[in-house]
Amino acid sequence: MSTGSWDAVVLAGGRARRMAGDDKLLMDVGGRPMLGRVLEAVADAHRVVVVGPRRAIDIDRDVEWCREQPEGSGPAAALRAGLEHVTSDIVVVVAGDQPFVDAATVTSLVSAVRDDGAVAVDESLQPQWLCSAWRTAVLRIAPLAANESLRVALGPLRWRPLRVEAVAALDCDTPEDLRRARELAQ
Repeated sequence: MSTGSWDAVVLAGGRARRMAGDDKLLMDVGGRPMLGRVLEAVADAHRVVVVGPRRAIDIDRDVEWCREQPEGSGPAAALRAGLEHVTSDIVVVVAGDQPFVDAATVTSLVSAVRDDGAVAVDESLQPQWLCSAWRTAVLRIAPLAANESLRVALGPLRWRPLRVEAVAALDCDTPEDLRRARELAQ
């Protein structure tokens, strides 16, 4: 797959309950908001779709914003909403709270798509559904229902594991995760 022959869907709609209600995606990690770091990782996409509330963020490209319906109905519903704006045959799926996903990881995921998709796995071979690349046609028929987990929706598909360093798929769900990410960024 060549650069730009894929789209990206960035899931950015979580409520961040464990972060005292603050918008975690705008929290600084290594001098940049988490969402800005993720958008930088998918900068080579033909189209970038962010599923979540519109945020003022400094980036050097156009981004399409949309919301899952109903709002807050989980990552599978958010992915379904993002797919409505995807035009490429391959789509990269990442979470907005993964500050260390980078362009090299994204490129490796896109290159690893063979059957239905490729999913980042950590050292314990645990799939990281929110760090993956898929054939768009397959996702359009996947059971991406409201309040469904991506593990349930995507697990049965034919996906190739792509081993990544644990930090690449590190997500920041708690204040402790954020503290660790900030330490790693130094």
